[in-house]
Amino acid sequence: MNLSPEVVRAIEIVATLFGAAYVILAARRNRICWLAGAASSALVGYLSVVRELPMQGALNAYYVGMSAYGWWNWSRMSGEGELPVRTLPLKWHVLAALVLVPLSWLTAELLARETQAAWPLLDSLTTWFALFATWLVARARIENWIYWIVIDGVLVYLYYMQGLPVVALQFAVFMGLALAGFIAWRRRLAAQAVPP
Repeated sequence: MNLSPEVVRAIEIVATLFGAAYVILAARRNRICWLAGAASSALVGYLSVVRELPMQGALNAYYVGMSAYGWWNWSRMSGEGELPVRTLPLKWHVLAALVLVPLSWLTAELLARETQAAWPLLDSLTTWFALFATWLVARARIENWIYWIVIDGVLVYLYYMQGLPVVALQFAVFMGLALAGFIAWRRRLAAQAVPP
């Protein structure tokens, strides 16, 4: 589908605004982040499909669904006060890498053979690890921010190379916001460890 450059830029800007709202609200542990995230993801997913990044399109469709889960889980977790921040044991990160790296490679091979995907391996790696990172956010695990810093860095390059500089800029901003989110959640985690 051919969209005019003006329409693409308008969609990029609106998606970026919703995306920034998502990250800021998530860093503050505000469940409204999931509504902003769903809107941003729907728009970025559409642009990803238009610009031949099928895994990013599928990933953003997943984000829309995860927004409902995140809303529900954060609502449930914060029912007794502030949303608690937790950590995930190292063995789960190792297991995730042992599963997601080969899965990314297999997906990249499939995309390279069967589609016109522009960046099959980067598209696949960022997609599979972002699925895991999104689950970590929904479960309020602090490590999600570290994953997002790395993923967002790769996505800056990927979207810039595909002619979507505003989306690339969005992910550059997300890198900074993810660092701020990590710092805020680390403070919260430390505060939780101190008896009242």
